[in-house]
Amino acid sequence: MIEKPLVLIVDDSPANIDMLVEALSGECRIGAARNGELALSFARRNPPALILLDVIMPGMTGFEVCDELKRDPDTRDIPVIFITALENAEEKSKGFKCGGVDYIVRPFHMDEVRARVKTHLTLRQMQIVLHQRNEELETKVREQTSALRNLLTSTIYGMARAFESRDPYTAGHQQRVAALACSIANDLGLSEKQFKTIEYAAILHDIGKIRIPVSILTRTGPLLGAEIEMIKVHPEVGYNILKDIPFPWPIAEVVRQHHEKTDGSGYPLGLKGDEILLEAKVLTVADVTEAKSSYRPYRPALGIDNALEEIETRRGIYYDSEVVDSCIRLFRKQGFVFPGG
Repeated sequence: MIEKPLVLIVDDSPANIDMLVEALSGECRIGAARNGELALSFARRNPPALILLDVIMPGMTGFEVCDELKRDPDTRDIPVIFITALENAEEKSKGFKCGGVDYIVRPFHMDEVRARVKTHLTLRQMQIVLHQRNEELETKVREQTSALRNLLTSTIYGMARAFESRDPYTAGHQQRVAALACSIANDLGLSEKQFKTIEYAAILHDIGKIRIPVSILTRTGPLLGAEIEMIKVHPEVGYNILKDIPFPWPIAEVVRQHHEKTDGSGYPLGLKGDEILLEAKVLTVADVTEAKSSYRPYRPALGIDNALEEIETRRGIYYDSEVVDSCIRLFRKQGFVFPGG
């Protein structure tokens, strides 16, 4: 059985309360209060679907009661119909400004009272249903967004693993770079959007090397000049692979810029200073630090001290000063270690 809506009648006149109770009791459950303080207490304890509120009462006026109701998050959405013998436009305007939805003028015409109450109860129920539907929709959107985000993350990491299978000597490089880059992002207090950009760009930053023959990637001796130039195309190749994927973050551009240097001596675009995205500056430092410290087919692992010395020596020249300071702080003061290290 559906419970009838609760209507609170607030009036200092028992006769007025009795008339309204008689008119409405067949359609509603009724609560009553003789003054503003009691009305506020009742509404907070047992929020009604609608309040019929006398304007002129001893103590708090109806307008003051309405103001209090609208300031309280638990009662502000309850519709208020003012009861008054006053019919001037100024009083009505004041009532609407403080949050009332309608007026009932004494002496009462009971058919009008019932019609107005029914209309506003219906509107209130529609508002409640709309709010519930909106919450349900927001929940579904959050769930679906989370599912899509998880799918995206799995796909990105899967792409990275597929690429790394071509080069067992650097397997895990992209994940280690991502771990350091994300830690730098946190240390610098970057936004969630910047963090996600850095995480995903780091995981994919070397995807353009798929264009480079495995024989070059796994070469144990020094690379020839032509081979070095071939490797230098990988940021642009990575950009072209990723640019048409509708990421909500500038991942493709960060991948393209991760070998740019602050002094303009990097590649492929020769960007300088603020022309380089901050996310790319973070990725560059993380990439260099991991690569210098780790084993490569053409040289032994140089260790983290050597890698930190490299970025510190070229701080403000090749690499952004703030990012370098953050990276050094993470290793020397906060005990950062690469995953699996």
